[in-house]
Amino acid sequence: MKTAITELFGIEHPIIQGGMHYVGFAEMAAAVSNAGGLGLITGLTQRTPELLAKEIARCRDMTDRPFGVNLTFLPTFSAPPYPEYIAAIREGGVRIVETAGRSPEQYMPALKAGGIKVIHKCTSVRHSLKAEQIGCDAVSVDGFECGGHPGEDDMPNMILLPRAAEELKIPFVASGGMADARSLVAALAMGAAGMNMGTRFIATKEAPVHENVKKALVAASELDTRLVMRALRNTERVLNNKGVEHLLEIEREKGRSLKIDDIHDQVAGVYPRVMIDGDMDAGAWSCGMVVGLIHDIPTVKELIDRIMADAERLIRGRLTGFLDADSEANLKVA
Repeated sequence: MKTAITELFGIEHPIIQGGMHYVGFAEMAAAVSNAGGLGLITGLTQRTPELLAKEIARCRDMTDRPFGVNLTFLPTFSAPPYPEYIAAIREGGVRIVETAGRSPEQYMPALKAGGIKVIHKCTSVRHSLKAEQIGCDAVSVDGFECGGHPGEDDMPNMILLPRAAEELKIPFVASGGMADARSLVAALAMGAAGMNMGTRFIATKEAPVHENVKKALVAASELDTRLVMRALRNTERVLNNKGVEHLLEIEREKGRSLKIDDIHDQVAGVYPRVMIDGDMDAGAWSCGMVVGLIHDIPTVKELIDRIMADAERLIRGRLTGFLDADSEANLKVA
């Protein structure tokens, strides 16, 4: 399948693996890239630029296909040395970067000087247009369904994606609620040139996370996520657990007076305890509503191959069948 995204990034399938803290290691990125998608190393999971450089080198040993690095500009307890991270990306020969969080505008000259193509994750049309204006090559349009930070507009993809298609000149991918061929075909129909999957890729054999995490995703339903930090205007969608329930109790008690320090223990340092140690009640970790569509733990290649085969079947069979008045078989599966 050829789209503006496959052409832009030189990949076989219009599927991108989103940047995920303590998931986007070299093993994950290489598995996705080797299966024809675009794998991403999560830059800030690596505690220093030097460690990121080593992770990039590890990934290059695992794949000869394009891969990228996610670099998230978000309020943190200690500001990372972003220029040094960008230098490590450039020196490592990576030519694709997914930026997220705050606008990457101040870092665009350094990224572009390295010949890097930038796809920025946006949760609104206005932010997407700003990304286009500052020179981003593409955007990942993130609907309210997504895991992690959905923004503050609460706009689902059924509205957000067509609106982005109406306004943008650069290509975009759909993010949030993406799990299978139905997601991809729907995203294409609404104007996207591909899709970004995060939560779905965690439930794969190659995902370098504790088995408890994968089992939790398979067991969960679409009703098992919660929104936290809304009062701080730093909303995050997470999988519910005992730590999250305690966090929500604190938020209710503090109300408008809530400060980040009040919930520090429920949000800081949680990812290693969950992803590495398998402590599923440790606290808040990002998970999308799409968890309700996760029913198995395939290899990355099995997942991507299944998506692409099913997408072709949906497009050629089901959708074109609706245009054929004589096709009773297609009407029966509607």
